[in-house]
Amino acid sequence: MTTTITLPANPPPMKAESKALDFYYGEFKALRGISMPVYENKVTALIGPSGCGKSTFLRCFNRMHDLYPGHRYDGTIQLYPDQVDILDEQVDPIEVRMRVSMVFQKPNPFPKSIYENVAYGLRVRGEKSRSYLDDKVEAALKGAALWGEVNNRLNELAVNLSGGQQQRLCIARALATDPEILLFDEPTSALDPIATGSIEELVSEIKNKVTVLIVTHNMQQAARVSEFTAYMYLGQLIEFGPTNDIFMKPKRKETEDYITGRFG
Repeated sequence: MTTTITLPANPPPMKAESKALDFYYGEFKALRGISMPVYENKVTALIGPSGCGKSTFLRCFNRMHDLYPGHRYDGTIQLYPDQVDILDEQVDPIEVRMRVSMVFQKPNPFPKSIYENVAYGLRVRGEKSRSYLDDKVEAALKGAALWGEVNNRLNELAVNLSGGQQQRLCIARALATDPEILLFDEPTSALDPIATGSIEELVSEIKNKVTVLIVTHNMQQAARVSEFTAYMYLGQLIEFGPTNDIFMKPKRKETEDYITGRFG
C-alpha cells in the first residue's frame, strides 16, 4: 500500500524524519516502511484504529523499545539539524531520551516530592547545583502551567496531586531537560473533560519551544491541537498532510472512511 503525502506550499523546517522505517516485535513486523517528516515547533497528530502502530511508531523516536528484548529497527530516524540517526546502535539511548522526552497515557509521577519529580532528569544528567535545579524546576512547572498551584508545596508527594495535575507534572518533568521533541501517547485518555482541556491548551502553548508528536484516538482533539496529521493502518502510513487537508479533503478513501466513522 502506497503512502500519500501532502506537503504545504512553504513547508517549515524539519526537526526529524523517519525514512523507510520498519519495526519488529520478535518475528512480527509492526511497522512497514514509514517515511514521514516531523516539522519543527509544530504539533503532528498520529491517528488510526487501535493496533495500527501509532504508539509503536511514537516510541521509536526515543528508543523506548530498547527496554524490552526481541525488538528490531530497520530504516532510520534522522534528527535535525545535526542529522544524527537516533536508531544507530552507536547512539546512546539515554542521550536520545534527553533530547526526545515522553508523556504517557496515564500520569506516572515517581514516588518522590513534586520538586524531585521535576528535577529527576537533571539529576540523572549529573546536575548538582541547587540554584540551577531550583530555576529549572520553577521554569518547567511554569511551562506546564502548574507553578501557581504547587509553588508552596514542592516538598509534598506528587501522588497527592489530582489526575490532571499529575499529568501536567509529568509534562513539567519532560520539559525540565529542555527536550527538542516531546512525545505524547494519548495524554488525556485517563482525564476528565476539564483536565483534558487544560492539557490541550498546554500542548498548543509549548509548541513554541518544543516540537510535539501526539498519538490520540480522539479525532476532535487531533483537529484542535495539531497542524499536521498522519493516518496509520496496519503498521503503514496511509496519508500525511496539513490537518485541515486530512480532515476536510483527504486524498485517500481509507482516510475519509476513518475520519467519517465508516471504518474504525
